Amino acid sequence: MTASPPAALAWSTDNCTVGRAMEILGERWTFVVLREVFNGVRRFDDMRRHSGMPRQVLTDRLALLVEAGILRREPYREPGQRERHEYRPTEKGFDLYPVLVAVRAWGDRYLADPEGSPVEFEHVGCGAEVHLALRCAEGHELTGRRDVATRPGPGIRPF
Repeated sequence: MTASPPAALAWSTDNCTVGRAMEILGERWTFVVLREVFNGVRRFDDMRRHSGMPRQVLTDRLALLVEAGILRREPYREPGQRERHEYRPTEKGFDLYPVLVAVRAWGDRYLADPEGSPVEFEHVGCGAEVHLALRCAEGHELTGRRDVATRPGPGIRPF
């Protein structure tokens, strides 16, 4: 008895939004930049020093994130200095915050030092630790690995 091929083999990936997102987000330093910005480290020199990222890599990542509308540049000027820029998240950028929380949770589960996570996310309103949860449109929490299946969406194209 032979297994039938996965249904996904009949779908084109030319307009895949995961692939498109990874063109912007898939480079290893992208979420390091976002981590810094979300943590309030918004100036180039501070980001470079704090993250250890090479200057050109940081320059390229910031330019890509600005071009993609994920970060915006805000001018500032220290007394007696030339104008420089801080990098702040746009609404599109803030929508990536749950992704950062998910990446941190995965890293904590599989890559943390024995002492545990170096950071936690807390709910500002009550101080409780923040966790991500998957829910369907009806509000059911999905806890099992097999609780989600892929189905064709409105933009699907046959292969």
